[in-house]
Amino acid sequence: MADSRDQPLVLGIETSCDETGVGIVHGTTLLADAIASSVDEHARFGGVVPEVASRAHLEAMVPTIDRALKEAGVTAKDLDGIAVTAGPGLAGALLVGVSAAKAFAYAFGKPLYGVNHLASHICVDQLEHGRLPEPTMALLVSGGHSSLLLSADITSDVRPLGATIDDAAGEAFDKIARVLDLGFPGGPVIDRYAKEGDPEAIAFPRGLTGPRDPAYDFSFSGLKTSVARWIEAKRAAGEDVPVRDVAASFQEAVVDVLTRKAVRACKDEGVDHLMIGGGVAANTRLRAMAQERCDAAGIRLRVPRPKLCTDNGAMVAALGAEMVARNRSASDWDLSADSSLPVTEPHVPGHSHSHSHDHDHVHEVSKENLYS
Repeated sequence: MADSRDQPLVLGIETSCDETGVGIVHGTTLLADAIASSVDEHARFGGVVPEVASRAHLEAMVPTIDRALKEAGVTAKDLDGIAVTAGPGLAGALLVGVSAAKAFAYAFGKPLYGVNHLASHICVDQLEHGRLPEPTMALLVSGGHSSLLLSADITSDVRPLGATIDDAAGEAFDKIARVLDLGFPGGPVIDRYAKEGDPEAIAFPRGLTGPRDPAYDFSFSGLKTSVARWIEAKRAAGEDVPVRDVAASFQEAVVDVLTRKAVRACKDEGVDHLMIGGGVAANTRLRAMAQERCDAAGIRLRVPRPKLCTDNGAMVAALGAEMVARNRSASDWDLSADSSLPVTEPHVPGHSHSHSHDHDHVHEVSKENLYS
């Protein structure tokens, strides 16, 4: 019989960029997903300002935790653990989340789990489509990352197959949106304009798709430059820029490369499941083309709903719940934020690796629990 540890109740905190996310998960069931975004405060700068983000997290943290607990209908005492994004991300922003999680876990005598932002993006799909098959191939595309990852065990074994060697896909969307004067963030607005444009109007380059190029790495910097130059040339000639066609053709180039490489990785590794996550996974053309190509290759595609693709606390709680269920060791109280935490470390375990001592530091605290 499965014990209750298979369905742990975990609160997750995410502050790696400009979203303050607090999620509460019971096993693989989502109970609450509260988000406070500071994106509007960054829009006038045309990008995320770390200092502004950190301050916004600080102000939003307690109200967002309160909102999540209320939404889930649970109290802090009911929780089996607190998970928090320890990295990668903006150092100052991460620090706010890690400090809050430590204080919260310490006050209530709960185990603390510092987890990896990228592994969380993969694990969130469990809230939508049930347990992840092992191994899972994951294509993660966001403002900061474009990576192909093979996960044999989401709590301990995530292997990078390829990554962006320059601009991440989301970054390219933001920059092209800026050149087209469409505002920030670029992803949703380019997606919208592209729907009314011709994806074959302009033949933009597909980076790193030659026979000698690394099979699973991505490069969007040449594409970005090519699009920007094309737009400049039009403007210099005094011609109107066909914004919808540019958006559609640019988007097609990005999505073509992402899906082509992901399907190839699945075939090469003999994996019949592809999971797509990260903010750019909310892109409608990416979802459609991935579905077409996966169907053709006999691969099952799993993409969470758009709200779970962008940064949120639910994904951190989902990975935290998996850590508790699989009895992974909790993090120590000296857990620190690591802005370049490698994806090969899905979580930051405590120094005591033997299972008998896993939660010792928690019991030490609960003896003199501040709230008991």
